[in-house]
Amino acid sequence: MLDESRQALSALIEQYAGQHPEEAVTCERLLQFVRSHPDCFSRSCVPGHVTSSAWLFDTTGKRVLLTHHKKLDIWVQLGGHMEGEARVLDSALREAREESGIDGIRVCSEALFDIDIHEIPARGEDPAHLHYDCRFALQTEITDAFELTDESHELRWVAVHKVRGLTDEESVLRMVRKSPGVALA
Repeated sequence: MLDESRQALSALIEQYAGQHPEEAVTCERLLQFVRSHPDCFSRSCVPGHVTSSAWLFDTTGKRVLLTHHKKLDIWVQLGGHMEGEARVLDSALREAREESGIDGIRVCSEALFDIDIHEIPARGEDPAHLHYDCRFALQTEITDAFELTDESHELRWVAVHKVRGLTDEESVLRMVRKSPGVALA
């Protein structure tokens, strides 16, 4: 029997799978992981853990806030580990606020915007492991006041159609393709 948090996430994944049949393999991998690991939200879970991310739009929906991640040295969306939240959406909101310093962030939809499974390389005492990332579309009116944290080299508002100029990471470009009214150049 799944606990309430894993049941809720399973329902979100099933809903997402119905809307994105082209991602059936990834959805099934994520579902199987959540269902077979009671500690799936914990950083200590081996071989990986559920993480959450924010695809943070400005009010026009034409720009997103990206971070040049220090540890990974790539441009990605805001996000990170669950820290005791019962819902992945709450974690995504917290991560967006912590990594941007912006308090005025609202949820565009409680449905998953994207999912991704990616390997995190070994670092220090942490072995290589997988992040089962659950991503949500968020929005803010505050675009001129953000704070750089020690997790980022840089934060930058980027026109969604120009994200490809910063990264060729497929998981980020997939979110660009899902963004309303945007076509990749």
